[in-house]
Order: sequence, then structure tokens, then C-alpha cells
Amino acid sequence: MSGRAPRFPLSLDRISSSPASATRRTAAPAARTAADAPAGVGLDSSGVRQRMVQRLRAGGVRHEAVLAAFAAVPRHHFVDTALVPQAYEDTALPIGHAQTISKPSVVARMLELLFDGRNAAAGGSLGRVLEIGTGCGYQAALLARLSRQVVSIERLRALHDKARELLASQPRDNVRLVYGDGRMGHPPNAPYDTIIAAAGGEALPDAWLDQLAVGGRLVAPLRAIGGGQVLVVVDRDERGLRRQAHEAVQFVPLQSGVF
Repeated sequence: MSGRAPRFPLSLDRISSSPASATRRTAAPAARTAADAPAGVGLDSSGVRQRMVQRLRAGGVRHEAVLAAFAAVPRHHFVDTALVPQAYEDTALPIGHAQTISKPSVVARMLELLFDGRNAAAGGSLGRVLEIGTGCGYQAALLARLSRQVVSIERLRALHDKARELLASQPRDNVRLVYGDGRMGHPPNAPYDTIIAAAGGEALPDAWLDQLAVGGRLVAPLRAIGGGQVLVVVDRDERGLRRQAHEAVQFVPLQSGVF
């Protein structure tokens, strides 16, 4: 794989789409740390996560590495205290700034689709991953257990800072967080074996397709003909790009710029 290797462990970087964007900032609220995680609500045990995994399995998720990641990562650690009782329900939850943490079943489906595109030489790993839309960091924590390296980009400074704080307590050292415009991807560490996006637009940005490695796979929501969104899978091989549309989904809109 060509390209300069990412700097690990977890680090803070920034890219911007224009000089003007450097002047725009949103004050970041104090992020909840591991010490602030809810206690005494019965969510710190593995049992409650195993029940979520059982529901995912009953819903059709079969990839054992994906299920193991869901069993290991505490979802309640990544949601606001008031929403902790709903953390292991199959529902999207608000994380502030008009963004959400996606339903576990949708995240699991997207991760399984990424694995469907990996060949035996990948050794059961998603390889080098680009995540568009860090959000609160939950999906990045899952990806860290499934990949060799994760580069995750977030356009909202407040969410970037929150994810950086929350992920610092997770026992992984292969995640790099980037503050920047996700539509641009992250060229310094391209190409990527897998790309996953947590926001959908009218079309897939050319930058994402350009940064997808030969043999790689991209999974992202995309506006469907007639309205709504569907999951789209794009594979790159020596002959070019192949695209498939899958089931309907609902994600936040893909937007440009940093704030």
C-alpha cells in the first residue's frame, strides 16, 4: 500500500477547505470523560452488551468480528447521561449539533458490508480505514477493533473535541482523529482499503473515490432517485469502479466546510 503512514497513537490534526474556514470556530463544551461515565445503572457489565449482540444476530448480522466489537465497546460511554437508559436500544440518539449516533443495527450492517468486500489476503481486517464523520467516536471505537489503522475526520470542532476526549479512554492506539472537511477525505494517508461515511449527499464526492485503493470498498448513504437515502457500496478493482445499491437508510445530510 502506497502513501505516507498515519501518525499514531491518537492525535489531533486539522485540515480546512479554504483559508476563510480557519476563522470559523464553535466553542467546544466540556467533554464527558471516563470518570464521568454513568455508574450504578447496570450498563458497565458485558451482559447488557451481549443482549444487544443477540438482537443484532437475530436481525441477521453474522460476521463474528463485528459482533465481538459490539460486545466489547460500551455504547453508553458515548451518549449523554440523560440518554444512557436508551444506549443499548436499536435507535439513533442525538449527540448535539444536529447530529446523531446511528442505530446499532445500521452500523453493524455497514461494517458487515465493508467486510463482504475484503479478500482472504486482508487477514480478517478492514486494513486502513477512512471514516467520514467521527461524531461522538463510537463507530471509530468499533472500527479500531476491526482495522489496522483508522483515520476519522469530523467537520464540527465541538464534536471532534468530544470524540477525542471519549476515545482517549478506550484501549486502542490505532485511531487518528482529523478536524476537517469530510467531503475532501484525507489525501495525506490515502489510499484507503475501506471508506465508511456517516452522512449522505446527492452524489459521492470524487475525493472519496480517488482515495479508495484498488481492491478497496466504500460504504455510504446516498440520495436515491425519487427521494430518501439508500446504502451504496462501491468497489474498486483494476478495471475501475463498480456500484451497488442496498436498503433504505436515514442519515444526516453531507455538508461542506468546518465549524
